[in-house]
Amino acid sequence: MTHGTRSQGPDGRHVVVVGGGLAGTTAALALADAGVRVTLLEGRPRLGGLAFSFQRGELTVDNGQHVYLRCCTAYRWFLDRVEGAALAPLQDRLDVPVLNAARPAGRRLGRLRRDPLPVPLHLGRSLAAYPHLSLTDRARVGRAALALKGLDLADPALDTQDFGSWLAAHGQSARAVEALWDLVGVATLNAVAGDASLALAAMVFKTGLLSDPGAADIGWAHVPLGDLHDRLARKALDSAGVRTELRARVTSVCGDGSGGWRVQVPGEMLEADAVVLAVPQREAHDLLPAGALDAPERLLEIGTAPILNVHVVYDRKVLTRPFFAALGSPVQWVFDRTGASGLRDGQYLALSQSAAQDEIDQPVAVLRERYLPELERLLPLTRGAEVRDFFVTRERTATFAPTPGVGRLRPGARTKASGLYLAGAWTATGWPATMESAVRSGVGAADAVLGALGRPRPRHLFEFEEAA
Repeated sequence: MTHGTRSQGPDGRHVVVVGGGLAGTTAALALADAGVRVTLLEGRPRLGGLAFSFQRGELTVDNGQHVYLRCCTAYRWFLDRVEGAALAPLQDRLDVPVLNAARPAGRRLGRLRRDPLPVPLHLGRSLAAYPHLSLTDRARVGRAALALKGLDLADPALDTQDFGSWLAAHGQSARAVEALWDLVGVATLNAVAGDASLALAAMVFKTGLLSDPGAADIGWAHVPLGDLHDRLARKALDSAGVRTELRARVTSVCGDGSGGWRVQVPGEMLEADAVVLAVPQREAHDLLPAGALDAPERLLEIGTAPILNVHVVYDRKVLTRPFFAALGSPVQWVFDRTGASGLRDGQYLALSQSAAQDEIDQPVAVLRERYLPELERLLPLTRGAEVRDFFVTRERTATFAPTPGVGRLRPGARTKASGLYLAGAWTATGWPATMESAVRSGVGAADAVLGALGRPRPRHLFEFEEAA
């Protein structure tokens, strides 16, 4: 590495971004687009944070299935910025097949889909015909949705309540919670309703299902995540003039006594006018200089929640649709990853299991005994198929835990230390721990830096706010 100084930028401004996940990459791109000289430091040998790919023989495997929605305007901006939008297309119209393993064969399929009608009528016909709820439950779901729509997301009291209690108080049966509210909520919040902050749950459902008819249309990468978040991100960073250093783990961040900052990595001390810490909350806590936050210990109070991913390769095609969600089974969501992984024959399914506290440390053999029979119950074509490979990926700290009260623990982008900023899905974006939250945090941190440096913010960067 070469020695970085504060005086080498086009106007003498240099910002160091620590962390090359979506938050850090976004912050670096936004700052570079505004003409600031940027160095991005990432401790891993790749970019992408917790949304990445790796090789397993001939397969390219995502560590976990990630999706986004049409309402995720910041992540969609990111995809456009790295020229990857065509590789992660959205559905034309929300359509979620839901298989209920507890029902007899031939009567298992329900669908959640929208019509080209205004909110809330866009989901009316789908809910009226949804076979996994009773007539009474279907009527009560509509009333609860209208009550959700009326909640004020700016009300801090929402963060003190849990979503499950609110649903029960609004007439939602245990069956309705399982077959609808948790079907969506567990995947987006990484918690069941009873463990989730009402503020975060209301944000998800109001934005995704009750803001715009197309808001919940689902998008996902049709290529490995590494193609988007590492390869294309690196290309965009390089084109923007960002110096990106991988395997560069930051060991300390401190003021230089004259308003600037020093960032230490093995073999180099970088000097900067500003620093963006875009790392997980515990790592940020350890790097924060004294006095940067009023109560830095709050970062350690932000819990984490795991996601387990089960990967199964069959010798033949067993699933005819791109994905489905399941009820009456431990299986949650199943995606066909055959094409994206490079598999040439057979079929590769990825099971995404959120809120997986009870299973995250289970041995592979135990998970195999649990999930292969469940797939046979749900997908009859698996019964004569050979399992060529079965493996799991575990993200023990996949997201922050969206528990009631977490809102007061999440800091904003600015710290009390002039020139030091925070980014990450865990910061105060108003969103749960999603790719959208990560990108929004990077934009927020970049905006704060540009304001402090007296630099105009690039208009294109904030177009997604107007679209939201």
